[in-house]
Amino acid sequence: MEPFREYEQWDATGLAELVATKEVRAAELIEAAAVRVRDVEPHVNALVSSELTRARRAVDRDLAPAPFAGVPTLIKDLTMEAGARVSFGSVFFRNYVADVTTEFRARLDRAGLVPVGRSSTPEFGLLPTTEPALWGPTRNPWSLDTSAGGSSGGAAAAVAAGIVPLAHASDGGGSIRIPASACGVFGLKPSRGRNPRRPAATSDYLSVELAVSRSVRDSARLLDAVAGPVAGDQYWAPPPSTPFTEAASQDPAPLSIAYSLLDFRGDPIHPDCRTAVLEAARLLEDLGHRVEPASPKLNGEQMAEAFVQIWASLASGAFQLILDAASEYRVVRAARRRIGDWQTMKLIARVDRRETGVPPFEPFTWALADRSRRRTQAELDLARRSLQEIAHQTGAFLHDYDAFLTPTLGSPPVRIGEIDQSAPWDELIEQLSQYVAFTPLANFSGMPAMSVPLHWNGAGLPIGTHFLGRFGDEATLLQLAGQLERAAPWWDRRPPVALG
Repeated sequence: MEPFREYEQWDATGLAELVATKEVRAAELIEAAAVRVRDVEPHVNALVSSELTRARRAVDRDLAPAPFAGVPTLIKDLTMEAGARVSFGSVFFRNYVADVTTEFRARLDRAGLVPVGRSSTPEFGLLPTTEPALWGPTRNPWSLDTSAGGSSGGAAAAVAAGIVPLAHASDGGGSIRIPASACGVFGLKPSRGRNPRRPAATSDYLSVELAVSRSVRDSARLLDAVAGPVAGDQYWAPPPSTPFTEAASQDPAPLSIAYSLLDFRGDPIHPDCRTAVLEAARLLEDLGHRVEPASPKLNGEQMAEAFVQIWASLASGAFQLILDAASEYRVVRAARRRIGDWQTMKLIARVDRRETGVPPFEPFTWALADRSRRRTQAELDLARRSLQEIAHQTGAFLHDYDAFLTPTLGSPPVRIGEIDQSAPWDELIEQLSQYVAFTPLANFSGMPAMSVPLHWNGAGLPIGTHFLGRFGDEATLLQLAGQLERAAPWWDRRPPVALG
């Protein structure tokens, strides 16, 4: 089967339309993706596994009508699918095979997308750079010694490099928007409750799922295809008045947009990020929007400290799930009774390390889990209340503005290895707080946000611009993103790796 030679000239929506009109066969798209995997993947290391054989079988029959029928994609390696190997980026889970399929994963199938592999992620998705010990670093297609971001780093690198036009991604603290910024692609984080969360492996209320894409309309169309809660979901977002795809194709009425050149602690942002925000502000004014410097008055130090506490509970929750699963063994049950959960977890890790010769968990995961176990439930509740108050303050701020503009990241993409997990805790947290200064607010507030690729710095690295919107109002963000895409197109900006 010959590949479709014009594969990279189309977004996912365009490819789906070619398949629907029978101008191109889905099998040709899979072969085109296979060629890109062969030629590009060795440079960027975005995939942890290939599913090309399965993809070929999936399109070797008549396809059911669907928005993206026959279009290749990738599944992030945090997402479970019954019978599929999922490592969560962790050495410990290197041979784990899931026994359940998440609702969101099933909806991707119903949307017609055809997975050709699984994309890399940092261990448990905890870091903003994708450099898991198990799989090695994912490299930024714009500069191969630079991070692709995280935790959906493999997805964003693959889209930027032209392996697939759209890739599944998830976002618990910026994990769609961070790599979208680093790799120069579009990333929308939906409102909390917009998409289903079944099964909910932990009490995580931060994470949502969607994709990274090269076009705004692809993310909008996918959101139309997968949105809506399932019975029992804890959160629910009001349905849109019109399809998101329609919103992305329409210019918004003049909007009121605030912007800031300071982070939430009042510190100046990196000069490249400052330039990106100011250029975006000028473009917005040219498009008829009212733009002015303003920012919600938040306690940035309190916000960072509280968010780290909540983030630490995710690592602790992963360890608790491991212990609960391992309790089918009498020796584990006995150890938990005699020496407690934490020491039992250390014992499990030592046993696993003897088998592989490498640590089963990475230093940051251990440090987060250790920090969480040292906190009382009252302290965790206080952190949640602090973040909820900040969310209310932000919501009140957005009564007066339709969107809030900042850079996506606090600096240009970091170099691979620049975020050192072995650094002292306070030093590492300060580095992370400066780098990921803006994105977590959307997660704990539940508000929609997006990273739009409007600026590249003098070194040729993408600098994403970040827009935070009102809860449940992805439509306005998509209208704005579509307008920006038409006014300042980024489609033809391709990294060296993508151009061969």
